[in-house]
Amino acid sequence: MTDPSTRPTVPYGAWPSPFTPQKLVAGAATVGEVRVDGDDIWWSEQRPAEGGRTQLVRRGPDGVAVDLFPPVDPSGDGRAWNARTGLLEYGGGAWSVRGGTVVFAEWSDQRLHRVDPGGEPTPITPEPTVPRGFRWSEPNWLDDAWLICVRENHEAEAVAVGGEARHELVAVPVDGSAADDPGQVRVLVSGPDFVHSPAVGDGRLAWLQWQHPDMPWDATEAVVGRLLRDGTGAPAEVAWPVTVAGGPGESVVQPGFTAAGDLVFCSDRSGWWSPWRLSAAALDGDGSDGGTWDVVGASARAEPLLSDPGLEVEIGGPLWVGGLRWWTELDPGRFLVSVTAAGADGLAVLEADGTLTRLAVDFTEVSQLVAGPRSAGAVVVAASPLREPLPYLVTLGASSPATAATPAVPAAQARSVEVTELRARRDLGVDDSWISVPRHVTFVSARERTAHALFYPPTNPEVRGPDGDRPPLIVTIHGGPTSAARHRLDLAKQFWTSRGFAVVDVNHGGSTGYGRPFRDLLVGEWGVIDVEDAVSAARHLADQDLVDPDRLAIRGGSAGGFTTLAALCFHDTFAAGTSLYGVADLAVLAQDTHKFESRYLDGLVGPWPDAADLYAARSPINHTDGFDKPLLVLHGSEDAVVPPAQAEVVVAALVDRAVPHAYVLFEGEQHGFRRAETIIAALESELWFYGRVFGFEPADRLAPVDGAVGL
Repeated sequence: MTDPSTRPTVPYGAWPSPFTPQKLVAGAATVGEVRVDGDDIWWSEQRPAEGGRTQLVRRGPDGVAVDLFPPVDPSGDGRAWNARTGLLEYGGGAWSVRGGTVVFAEWSDQRLHRVDPGGEPTPITPEPTVPRGFRWSEPNWLDDAWLICVRENHEAEAVAVGGEARHELVAVPVDGSAADDPGQVRVLVSGPDFVHSPAVGDGRLAWLQWQHPDMPWDATEAVVGRLLRDGTGAPAEVAWPVTVAGGPGESVVQPGFTAAGDLVFCSDRSGWWSPWRLSAAALDGDGSDGGTWDVVGASARAEPLLSDPGLEVEIGGPLWVGGLRWWTELDPGRFLVSVTAAGADGLAVLEADGTLTRLAVDFTEVSQLVAGPRSAGAVVVAASPLREPLPYLVTLGASSPATAATPAVPAAQARSVEVTELRARRDLGVDDSWISVPRHVTFVSARERTAHALFYPPTNPEVRGPDGDRPPLIVTIHGGPTSAARHRLDLAKQFWTSRGFAVVDVNHGGSTGYGRPFRDLLVGEWGVIDVEDAVSAARHLADQDLVDPDRLAIRGGSAGGFTTLAALCFHDTFAAGTSLYGVADLAVLAQDTHKFESRYLDGLVGPWPDAADLYAARSPINHTDGFDKPLLVLHGSEDAVVPPAQAEVVVAALVDRAVPHAYVLFEGEQHGFRRAETIIAALESELWFYGRVFGFEPADRLAPVDGAVGL
């Protein structure tokens, strides 16, 4: 690293960077879910270079990782198997493994397929009459012969009855007999608007359910019933189903059974998601013996696993996708948990006495936890500011003096830990001096509220900005909006910071990870609270002389795109913006979106159509006179969550007002860009756009965006 005072001076934004768009996708693989099967560890990888498909990888005891599916044939011959489900549109929980046999949902037709060791994928669920009409998620092995799954039914019969897709828990025979005989699929639970997160216990089935207009972070119910079989041993019905947790104002996630038969779930009844337990003894009073189940008593008998259930950390999160896990049992009475505090995750052991013992690891994001193939161990997917998400084997040692600062929990001891990387990191070709490490910032927003963000300063060890100048700022808004900025190495952010931009990733009111009261700030306030916090974050950094107040940009995808458009419409803070598959018209979104989010805006804005005036007031498309700053619009042609028509309405308004803009529609992309060529083109377009707006010449050789107007 050179002495900063001797480095060449280069304008901010024009710094040469090794983080090219091509490098961001070369060898990139987003590690998703993990599973343990005997001594084998499995995980999923979403690979942009392979058309964005999801590959499944097995790592055996010899440490060798092997892909399940054959490589993609460049000629286009053969099938590019893709383990991805479309359930709830966002997917997750697409696969499972037992005894070397894998069951997965194939993206192209959404059917469940079985792959025996050394075999080829074979469908085990029926061909729907509507393309991709059955969507499957979270296959749980009941035994070698049966799976319990979530099924999303888009067949005409189901839609005709309820006016929308039907969600059910079903039993699927593993032998493939249902592929030609739909009657072999047995419906176990049907009726609630949504069912999710099935968990199989000893003769019991637990699951989550909720009803419109709630979202799963608003109110869910944990339900337990006896799983009865017929004379052939096949699952027949769920008897004596009883709600044991949740209800209005309480969100429950990840129900599961311990080895002792206790039911564990994470509830935010204290104001923070944390684990609770209903003992096997309490579950025995379920009425199956002819007695009467005391529902109130059962719920009251649930006990917090934390000795201080009001501890202000989160163990749990929003259910956007299937397959999420925040806890796993290590041995009787002890759990490994993912803990979120101050914008970062960490690992901790939840001891039998209810105390949290933090692990001396530098992870700042943890997205998966499953019990490992060895005692006292677990497999996690984790990341840090210097490492992208990877699967790790975590083996615990004895307690030792605390050495780690995360997670931020009051523990006097930190348990020593051995961490083994299960997948090699990709070679970025740079050392850590190129990495901008974020710091968590808390600032005062409008109406004296407190908001949070992760601030990434511009970082480049080879050049510096001009004396007396300050960098341009990109304010990034996460999607959701009930989600959070992630504290991890994200090369998309390093793309900007290494070129001389500062980046701030805002956790506005309504974000997760800061407790339910903070999350509920957005109830009825979407388009207000989030926008205020985005504006306040930019002004806070400008007031601290960290960024140039005249070169502030805002960008966001999906819900973050709505915040971007609203900030540009209703405030003069930002000089430019980029909307990626963003929402422009709330009324259209309320009437033209998928089932999962079809009533989301009831809570974020107000019931439709009763609150139509409020929808109109908040929608940027109804305030086109506010569009006077350059805007880049990026969208996918097959987006079912935010249809491309939303982008086209924005572009038409920009044309009418002669506002400088560019619009790129990526053919074949859905909600969120997955293909390598799309990711590259989107980044290059955005960098070119900022160069034109802020008056610098990027070091990269970039072609102008086709169809750009006034830039």
